[in-house]
Amino acid sequence: MTKIIPFDELGESDLIVDAIYEGHHDGQLSGESISNLLPGAGNQGGFRAAGKGKDKQFVVLYTSGEDRDWPDHIDLNTGQFTYYGDNKSPGHELHDTPRGGNLILRRCFDALHALPTDRSHIPPFFVFLKMPTANCTRSVQFKALAVPGFPGMSATEDLVAVWKTTNNQRFQNYRSVFTILDVPVIPRAWIKSLLGTESDKRDAPFAWAEWVAGGRSKPLTSEPTTIIRSIDDQIPDTPIKSQLLKIVHEHFKDTPKLFESFAAKIFQMHDKRVIIDEITRGSVDGGRDALGRYVLGLSNDPVYVEFSLEAKCYQPHAKDTTANTVGVKEVSRLISRIRHRQFGVLVTTSVIARQAYQEVREDRHPIIFICGKDISEILIHNGFNSPELVRAFLASEF
Repeated sequence: MTKIIPFDELGESDLIVDAIYEGHHDGQLSGESISNLLPGAGNQGGFRAAGKGKDKQFVVLYTSGEDRDWPDHIDLNTGQFTYYGDNKSPGHELHDTPRGGNLILRRCFDALHALPTDRSHIPPFFVFLKMPTANCTRSVQFKALAVPGFPGMSATEDLVAVWKTTNNQRFQNYRSVFTILDVPVIPRAWIKSLLGTESDKRDAPFAWAEWVAGGRSKPLTSEPTTIIRSIDDQIPDTPIKSQLLKIVHEHFKDTPKLFESFAAKIFQMHDKRVIIDEITRGSVDGGRDALGRYVLGLSNDPVYVEFSLEAKCYQPHAKDTTANTVGVKEVSRLISRIRHRQFGVLVTTSVIARQAYQEVREDRHPIIFICGKDISEILIHNGFNSPELVRAFLASEF
């Protein structure tokens, strides 16, 4: 069971990864959890920087995890955290934001890549996720101590200004990439030290001190305890995701052959190293709806791994309907078509039945499952984050 820290203990509590910190039960802004847990951080906004001037004592990155336009994301397997800046509406220059969050990002990433590098001017970033509880809707979950950049990622990749369009108006915002450090607990002593006139390095977590001194960042990686996603894990978890998936299903339910092209496109949108070679003809596909290759290695000396893709445009799960799940028969059909040194991809608007999922994973068949939830998230990640945009995309492409 997840540990919950009550409101009256926030001022003296350590920061424990994945622990929940409750706000005051009265729901007032003064009882918001982050500002009481980390004095000086403020009680509103995604960026909450403590300290005056350019050099901050620390920065809180708060995310609701629900912004379809700017989908912040933590990859628990690799320890990579993607966070979007605070210029989220048209009419403003990239760095012209009320809280100066994008300026903080630019300054920190500039310091990270400067020569010589001076990481002493980069503050620690504390990551929090909205996590309402029965006592307070303003409760949060502490997710990580993070630092700018990620191992193997260059200066042109870890902070990028991306364009968005809202109501036919274009504007830019930052997409930043952080490393979640392998630090399970942030001691209260270090928090108090950061808030003082001079930070005491003896109180700092080892992984943070090691990064500041030498730039070595050890990500907090985690391997899932289960490799079989439940039905709930495969279906959209927000109303907008459900709506987008429903639009996809309605578009293709009477033309399943066109869905095969869409399924191949979705896999390619998920990973740019995917090459689609052929959408097979129904009469001769041999159980494969598309054939392609996955690119490995160097761009001037690539290695290709072939794959077969099968698409199933089935009724998605919804409150008032039961999904037509992909079962053992359909999955076995794909497995039988995979040749030596190939892998398979199964794309469905529905879900994979538990028995089929379990048999594939236990027998170590090289099959990638892309389910209803995945389809909606891939669309959102590629900018198709509204019903209007998805309908326009489907109409123009398929």
